[in-house]
Parts: sequence; structure tokens; C-alpha cells
Amino acid sequence: MAAVPVPAQVLSFADLQGWDSDDHRAALTTFRTTCDQLDTADWRPLCALAADAVGSDAAARQFFELFFRPVVVGTPPALFTGYYEPELAGSLTRTPRFAYPLYAKPPELTEDQLWHPRSVIEGGILRGRGLELVWLDDPVEVYFLQVQGSGRIRLPDGRIIRVGYGGKNGHPYRSIGQELLRRGASMSDVSAQDIKAWVRANPAAGRELLNSNPSFVFFRKLADLPAESGPIGAMGRSITTLRSVAIDPAFTPLGAPVWIEKDGRDPIRRLMVAQDTGGAIKGPQRADIFYGTGWDAGEAAGRIKDGGRMVMLLPIDRAYAMLPDS
Repeated sequence: MAAVPVPAQVLSFADLQGWDSDDHRAALTTFRTTCDQLDTADWRPLCALAADAVGSDAAARQFFELFFRPVVVGTPPALFTGYYEPELAGSLTRTPRFAYPLYAKPPELTEDQLWHPRSVIEGGILRGRGLELVWLDDPVEVYFLQVQGSGRIRLPDGRIIRVGYGGKNGHPYRSIGQELLRRGASMSDVSAQDIKAWVRANPAAGRELLNSNPSFVFFRKLADLPAESGPIGAMGRSITTLRSVAIDPAFTPLGAPVWIEKDGRDPIRRLMVAQDTGGAIKGPQRADIFYGTGWDAGEAAGRIKDGGRMVMLLPIDRAYAMLPDS
């Protein structure tokens, strides 16, 4: 949890907007996919009890209400964004069309090491080392695949390979949307679609814009991941469409249930699970909602930038221990 004190407030379940009408059984099913990794004294017995509560929505709801308390950490409004698993065309060999590689992590790069920034890597420092996993046909999609962290690549023969996060170069993530606004872009709210269109319309300036984010993500092939499963999250398990969120683990424990009250054009009132992280996800009231796989999911996720409130569900003793006078 966070080293710096932040405001915390324990709520009742009656305070959660829309709690009564959620699918609690679906949330509990998602919670159970990573529950066994919560190996502390307050979580361990709850994970054992969760197995007996998936029989019905009523049992699942009772499980959460009996053993957890809702806790708001930080000061709303929250910031909610969306991410997804792209499905892109690619090739295992370089061709005139497929000329932009996804790289595996260089063997000399260690965890948390500060390595070359994006501009140097894109300049060709890895070229010829045999680290290319697959080749794509669009450098903009290569960049955004790094932002998403995982994807499906459809090869010319129809086969699909899955790729996932394989490491990074140690540089902090910088938002190119914010950089575009800083440079005087007239867009009042920069979406992923807006940025892609601008970079493609301005190739030289677009390349410079992408390089303003020094962070660079490497990939690995996920050969044993079933086609029906979601991508692998930060807990090493598949994540679930509209039930998994990426959070800042400095404030929200990985694996914890999180009640999402997202406002905006398509409001969400739903119990999700903190099963992923992201370089741009910082702060106690910050979450990235997983919208699924493919083009439609990308269209939906790319336009999410909404306020609201994020509420953790914590074991009862842990919840009350977060209060300032505890």
C-alpha cells in the first residue's frame, strides 16, 4: 500500500450506486481467477470461502457483503480510461508491407534497468540481432500495442499468435496526448483515435511525437494461451472483459475487488477486480478498464476519459485499519 498517507473513508454497501443490480456472481468468478495469489492472513480464508459462494448471484453478493467493507482511498473524482487487446495483421518475416517489428527483450537488459530511450531503439540499435518476434504494417499500431501491452497478431495464412508484455526499458511513461496538447493542438479532449489520425497525417512530426515518450515495451509470445482467454495481466492470469481493471498498486492491492462508478456518456456501475497495472495508471483514484479484444473494443476503450468514483472492497479488519485514527 502507499507509503504517503492519503485520505480513506469506509462506506456501507448502501452507499454504492447500483450495487443491488450488478452481477455479483460474475464479479466473484473473476475475483477467484487470481484469489490464490493473495497469500496473507486476512485474504487467505476469504479465498477459500469464495469457492462456496459462486453458486448463485445471491450467494456471491452475500459473500462480498459479509466479509468486505467498501473503502474510498484518495479524493474523487476518479479518472477512468479504457484499454483493450488489439487484433492486428502481421507476418513472422519482414516483407515490403510488414516492416515494423515487435521486439523481444534483449538478454542483457535486467529488471528495472534504465536502458536506451525509445528514440534510440527506434533508430535501429536492435536491428539484426534476431529479436524480432513478428512484423506489423503500421508503426502507429506498434506504438499503441506497446501502450496496451498485449495483442493478437493475425498472420497471412490465418493463424493467430498472442503476444504479451515482456519487459521495458526502465524509462517513465509520458503521455503523447498531453504532449500534443502542450504543443498547441486544438483538440479539447485527445482520444487514441485522434492521436492515431494526427500521427498518420503528419509522419515526420508524428514520429517525433511518439519518441517524446521515452518508455519502450518489449514482448513475448504466449504460445499456451487459449484463444477464448483474455490477455495476461500483471498477476500472470488472463483478465476479463469489463470485469478487470488496471490500477496503481501503490494504493490498490492487486487482486482486490474494486467498485467502479464511471460517469460520462456510457456510465458503469460494476464490481471489477484489480488484476493489472500500467505505466500511465498513477494515483488512488485512477483505473484503466479492460474492454476486451478487437476493433470494437478498441473503439470503445479509446474514447473513455471519464470521472466518477473508485471504491476498493477490503477485508473488514484491513478496511478499518486504513482509517487515520486506527
